[in-house]
Amino acid sequence: MSLRLGVNIDHVATIRNARGASYPEPVRAAELALIAGADGITAHLREDRRHISDADIAVLTDLCHKRGKPLNFEMAVTDEMVGIALSARPHAACLVPERREEVTTEGGLDVIKGQNRIADATARLRTVGARVSLFIEPDPDQIRASVAAGAQVVELHTGAYCDAARAGEEARAEAILKRLKAGAALAHDLGLEVHAGHGIDYATVKPIAAIPQIAELNIGHFLIGEAIFVGLPEAIHRMRALMEAARVELEALA
Repeated sequence: MSLRLGVNIDHVATIRNARGASYPEPVRAAELALIAGADGITAHLREDRRHISDADIAVLTDLCHKRGKPLNFEMAVTDEMVGIALSARPHAACLVPERREEVTTEGGLDVIKGQNRIADATARLRTVGARVSLFIEPDPDQIRASVAAGAQVVELHTGAYCDAARAGEEARAEAILKRLKAGAALAHDLGLEVHAGHGIDYATVKPIAAIPQIAELNIGHFLIGEAIFVGLPEAIHRMRALMEAARVELEALA
């Protein structure tokens, strides 16, 4: 299975908004990412509009449509966000937990606890052709609940693995990676497409990319940060090279 790369451009907007300026433009980053080989663009419109704005969603939707590439609209499960997504009609909608006080998404969606609300949002989004993804922990019960909620995709939260690996906590990292592998296999067996994301950098991407059932990685904060030093195209080229190397090594072991 080939492995796609979705690039999240939220933090270009974070830099723009820090000064209340009109630049740097997230849509310019999205265009550069697509030219550099990204397979799609991810943008998270938060309730408090801390980075991506409604206007950004409009221009990103137009860009991705013209380029023939998917826009993945990351969003909370609220009536406001569902309404915006129904109007924008993105290729994909990834439902995530969201709290105003969090710096970034801190964990997976509790699909079991929010089953009715999530199933309703999923059904509404699917009426406009959006592929609905649920951002979850690699927990078997959450994966099964995602199927029951009508999702077509799950995105497995890789943040805990990446944090442990960067901290040199090898045993903990290996245990979490084992859960990710088992979760990806179960989700695939249940008919879900499997994505992964959060916290991935050059040092952590290969073990995740080597999970054969994963079809897409969504990476943002690290790539935007690395772009400050080497430029966005170079950061994407290196990430893709590591992803592809992991798949080549996987195939060699098959």
